[in-house]
Amino acid sequence: MNIKKITNPLSLLLIFGILITACQSSENRQEGVETASQEATTYNEQYRPQFHFSPAKNWMNDPNGLVYHDGEYHLFYQYNPFGDTWGHMSWGHAVSDDLVHWEHLPVALEEENNVMIFSGSAVVDHNNTSGFGSADNPPMVAIYTGHHTDQELQDQRIAYSTDNGRSWTKYEGNPVLDEEMANFRDPKVIWHEGSQQWVMVVALPTEYKVRFYGSENLKEWNLLSEFGPSGATGGIWECPDLFELAVDGDSDQSKWVLQVDLNPGGPFGGSGSQYFVGEFDGKTFAQDPDTEGETRWVDYGKDFYAVQSYDNIPENNGRRIWISWMNNWQYAEQIPTSPWRSAMTIPRSLSLQTFDDGIHLVHQPVQELQQLRGEHHQFEQQEISGASDLLAEVSSNGNQLEVIASFSVDEADTVGFKVAQGTSEETVVAYDAVNGYLFVDRTNSGQTDFNENFAGVHKAPLKQVEGEVKLHIFIDRSSVEVFGNDGRVVITDRIFPSDGSDGISLFTTGGSAELQSLDIWQLNSSWN
Repeated sequence: MNIKKITNPLSLLLIFGILITACQSSENRQEGVETASQEATTYNEQYRPQFHFSPAKNWMNDPNGLVYHDGEYHLFYQYNPFGDTWGHMSWGHAVSDDLVHWEHLPVALEEENNVMIFSGSAVVDHNNTSGFGSADNPPMVAIYTGHHTDQELQDQRIAYSTDNGRSWTKYEGNPVLDEEMANFRDPKVIWHEGSQQWVMVVALPTEYKVRFYGSENLKEWNLLSEFGPSGATGGIWECPDLFELAVDGDSDQSKWVLQVDLNPGGPFGGSGSQYFVGEFDGKTFAQDPDTEGETRWVDYGKDFYAVQSYDNIPENNGRRIWISWMNNWQYAEQIPTSPWRSAMTIPRSLSLQTFDDGIHLVHQPVQELQQLRGEHHQFEQQEISGASDLLAEVSSNGNQLEVIASFSVDEADTVGFKVAQGTSEETVVAYDAVNGYLFVDRTNSGQTDFNENFAGVHKAPLKQVEGEVKLHIFIDRSSVEVFGNDGRVVITDRIFPSDGSDGISLFTTGGSAELQSLDIWQLNSSWN
C-alpha cells in the first residue's frame, strides 16, 4: 500500500493507528519478559508462588524444550506475550543453574507468518549432525509443532542456537515433518544410543496414539512405528515423553517409560498424565504385558499436566528430572491471579521401583530445594487425637512450608494436616486408613467459585508400610504438592486461600495416631 497516494484523512489516521499499534505490540511482547527480572525483586502479589516458576506477567502453559547445556537448565514454555489467557503461542524462556533460582530471558521463538509455536523439546547436537554448529560449538536445536492459524494443519519444525539459547534461527527448510494432519503435535526428541539415531515421539491426539520417527540429522525423518491406544483414552493424547531408567537403582536392569498426557479424562476430571513401562529398541515401544489394561497415573491431583523431562543432564549427575504445568484446562484461564496466569511444579527427580504390584514410577522433589530451608521446627513421638495444638507455634506463617511427617496410624480412621488454614478456610492433606488412600480436600480452600470443576477431593491409593505412612508436603501460597511414602504417589493441587489463611495443624478422626517424626521448614523465596 502506497501511503503517499492516500488523501482521505480518516484513512491516514487508520493507517497510522495500525502502525502505532504494531509498534506497541512489539514493545509489549518484549516487556512481558525483559522486565521480569526487575519485577522479580518484588514478585509478591497475592497467590504469587515463591519457589515455583511463574512468568512475570501474561499467560503460560506447557513447559517446552527442557535441556541442560553449559551449566544451565533451560526452561522454555508456551507463552502469550500479549495477554493472560491462551493465544499467540510463542516460547518464553528462562535459565537456572540450580533449578530453583530462575533468570528470565526474552521470548525465544515467536509466532509469525500465521504459525504459532506449539509445544516441543530441545536437544544439544553434540556431533553436529544437523550442520547448524561445529564440533567445538555444538548447536542447541529446538523441535516444535508449527500450528497454522490460516488452515487446519500442524507440522513439526526446528530452530537452532549457537549461543546457548540466547538467539534462535528458524530452519529455512521447515517443516521437517509434515503428515498433512490437523492434530499432530508435541514432538519429544532424544538421541537413542543403541540405534545411533535421533528418535522423535509425537502425539496423534484424536487417535489416542503416538508415533515414533527416526533421523540421522534432525532434518529428515522416517516413520518407525506407532503405539496405542492403551491406558486412559477419555480425552485427546498430548505431550509425550520417552526415557530410560534403571530399575531399583540397578544399572544392569532398566526399563523405558513412555509418558502421555490426556485432556479431558484425568483421574478427577480435566487434564491428567499417564505413563507406560516397557521396552524400546530404537524403533518400537512394547508395553510390559503385565501392565496392559491398566491406567497408571503420574500424579493424582488436578494440576499436573504437559510434563516434560530434561535432556542432556550429565551422566555424573545421573538424574532424570522433569517439570510440569501446574494447572488444569477445565479452569486454567479463570484462576484468580494477576498480572500473570499459571505456574510450574517444583522440579522432581524420577526412578523406577519394584513394589508388590509391579514396577512403578516414583518421583521426589529435587534436593536443590533444600537451600531454601529457613526456620526449622522438629517434633518426635507425639500422640495425636482429634484436633491438636502441637503446631500452634508455626501456624502463623504457613504459606511457604516444607513438611516431612511419619505416622503410625494406630486406631485413627484419618490422620493428617490442615494447611492454608484460617477462620473459615482450610485445605486438608491426610491419609484415610479405612480405605487406604492419601487425599487432598480443597472444597473449603478459599476461592473456588471461579469454576464449578475446581472444588473437590482428590485421592491416591496408598498402602501403609509396616503400619506407617510418610507424607512430604510443599505449600507455596497457591499450591500444595504431596508426596506419599517417598514419592510412591503424588497429588498436586492449586489453592487460592484468603490473606491470613496461613495456619497449619495436625488432626485425627476416629481415634488416635502416633506422630513418629515431624520436620517443618519455613521456605524462603527463590525470587529475592
